[in-house]
Amino acid sequence: MILAITQRYGLFEKGSEKYYIDKEFKDIFEKLNVLLFPISSLTNIEEVTKICDGLIVIGSAIDINPKNYDEQPIAKIHNMAEEIDTLDFTIIKAFNDVHKPILGICRGIQAINVCFGGSLYQDIPNHKLTKEERHNVKLEKNSFLYDCYNTEKMQINSLHHQAIKEVAKDFKVVAKSEDGIVEGIENKNIIAVQWHPEYMNDIKFFEYFVNKICSKDHQ
Repeated sequence: MILAITQRYGLFEKGSEKYYIDKEFKDIFEKLNVLLFPISSLTNIEEVTKICDGLIVIGSAIDINPKNYDEQPIAKIHNMAEEIDTLDFTIIKAFNDVHKPILGICRGIQAINVCFGGSLYQDIPNHKLTKEERHNVKLEKNSFLYDCYNTEKMQINSLHHQAIKEVAKDFKVVAKSEDGIVEGIENKNIIAVQWHPEYMNDIKFFEYFVNKICSKDHQ
């Protein structure tokens, strides 16, 4: 199996600009015998959708430009935001157009929600914790997440300062934190979570996505 995965922009030592994915993704999908196909540009996107069985839209420290959901920014917008937004929205639409699975993580859930007409809270309190800290989340029955974990409550990490405000049309909220923040949404073959299962080494989550959503038998 081959899954496309969005690379992220970062400015490193001595001003070096790089596109990268976190090592946790490499380690997890290596164990699952899945080849990751990194995407950092829109070159030959149609070919990418033919080659790959699904798409993973990962997190980023760079916020989505609020103009994409018709709001004025309350903070300075990163100079790479427009490029990253364009990449995310274009590739999400491309994979959705050919009915292939999409998984969103952190910024990924926000990009998916905005791409399909939803909006975001530009800043929220108490959700930018460390990788090790956890908080409770409630899962809805009859959902990908409930079927994966077979529980209505679990603990997740939290490394974000933005979150879904208005949920995109046709998407179902399948996870919420105790303070009401949307932590998971889904719509057919699109699954998205606000937390980082890769930092929790949650192989079960990714394995379930691969076997139940991405497998050709399921589709």
